[in-house]
Amino acid sequence: MAHYRRLSAILSLVLCCIHAFGQSESTSIYHFLTLPTSAHAMALGGMNISLPDDDGSLLFHNPSLMSNVSDRSINFSYLSYISGVKAGNASWVQASGERGSWGVGAQFVGYGSMRETSVEGLEMGDFSSLDMALSAGYSYTLTEYLAGGATGKMVYSKYGEYTSVALAVDLGLNLFDEDHDFSLSLVAANLGGQVKRFADHGEHLPFDLRLGFTKRLENAPFRFSVTMVDLTRWRASDYYNPEGEEKPGHIFTNHFVLGVDILTSDQFYISGGFNFRRARELKAAGSTHGAGLSFGAGLNLKRIKVAASYAKYHVSKSALMLTAQYNL
Repeated sequence: MAHYRRLSAILSLVLCCIHAFGQSESTSIYHFLTLPTSAHAMALGGMNISLPDDDGSLLFHNPSLMSNVSDRSINFSYLSYISGVKAGNASWVQASGERGSWGVGAQFVGYGSMRETSVEGLEMGDFSSLDMALSAGYSYTLTEYLAGGATGKMVYSKYGEYTSVALAVDLGLNLFDEDHDFSLSLVAANLGGQVKRFADHGEHLPFDLRLGFTKRLENAPFRFSVTMVDLTRWRASDYYNPEGEEKPGHIFTNHFVLGVDILTSDQFYISGGFNFRRARELKAAGSTHGAGLSFGAGLNLKRIKVAASYAKYHVSKSALMLTAQYNL
């Protein structure tokens, strides 16, 4: 029991660092898997599963999008979060035959050094913590418009002396009509479970069923994205006004992420997004300036692509993300 209380105290410290990224399911862990891995996706609200871009980091959002990535592409992303917390990912995508593509990737979040205390408040020294995931995926163009993909993941977390391992899979479908510049996707993310628990009590992975589309307007340089998340969770008990009455509108809008690209040319774009849930969470924490908003821009050259984005995930500091890709 003492060990379990000590583990609970350590987990509480780590979860405080990533609380803004967490889902409504308090019983799940490995919430770092819900962080954006692409600067472009982060600029569009933090979650996008239908962006038909040549962006290898999107394989973490939807494995079927690998069908849009150039052969032999290497991609790196880095996220600067609150003080002492850093995150990043790397991926490699390569064509396999005329219709297939495969990719591998890695994600990490380092929380730096923290002060460990007992449940009685006694200092016991410092400890470090780390979350990481290793991925391997494959996508296949099923028809002229439809592609499917799957990614297997090994997830590892270490908080002080406690470790946990899980196995998971992401499944994705993407319908892309290039003639009408329309993309529609469905993703079931983080299907799986723990194979090694932190302690005697097991936790769930942050399963998420997502649906999204991206559409460019004809004869206009605007491309809009709408993504719905947490489609299996509609708990009215999460949303109340100060009088204790339920607010059904919040239940509905908190599942939406909106984004828009201004495509100034084939090589350059400017992006903006709004995440309803993140806006609500930041306002509840006392932060209203820029709550839910995100911005970014990208440059697409022949073999090099770079992007940068800005968003606020925590009341104490804004987050910046950089993504770079090189096509060999």
